[in-house]
Amino acid sequence: MQPTNRSSRILLPVKLWFVWLSLIVALGLRYIPTGRLPGVPDWVALVLAFWCIREPLKVGMGTAFVLGLLVDIGLGAAMGQHALAYVVLAHLAAGLSRRVLWFSPLEQALHVLPVLLLAQLLMVLVRLLAGAEFPGWWYFAASFSAALLWWPLTFLLLLPQYQPVERDENRPI
Repeated sequence: MQPTNRSSRILLPVKLWFVWLSLIVALGLRYIPTGRLPGVPDWVALVLAFWCIREPLKVGMGTAFVLGLLVDIGLGAAMGQHALAYVVLAHLAAGLSRRVLWFSPLEQALHVLPVLLLAQLLMVLVRLLAGAEFPGWWYFAASFSAALLWWPLTFLLLLPQYQPVERDENRPI
């Protein structure tokens, strides 16, 4: 049995249905009422950032805008609040994609953290402009918990793409 290291694995192409399924599951998780519980990650932003980094040609700002509007409608938020934040997040994540993929998941999380914080900051600014109160500094704990979940999320979302363990001697790869 040959030892396998992470860098020698070849991933299968991503299936578009799996990308959409993961985004729909993230949207469902976002709709779970958590109240003002600090540290609950924005699942849509996290999964959207992941796919914008991994598949920037398949998931981009258009997807981010539609998901943002769906979150705004589902949460009863100011219309466009999440859409604006997610579009900026998608743009920045797609811009980071070529660089971030060279790093380990821990280092990727450190690169994604400022993007998630900026998205949250934009949402707070839109809320403040709409006349709401400042939610408190604990509101930003969600970005840190999302960054902590980056490695398990990476493992989970890439699981269907790993090559099978059994090798066919007739295939070169």
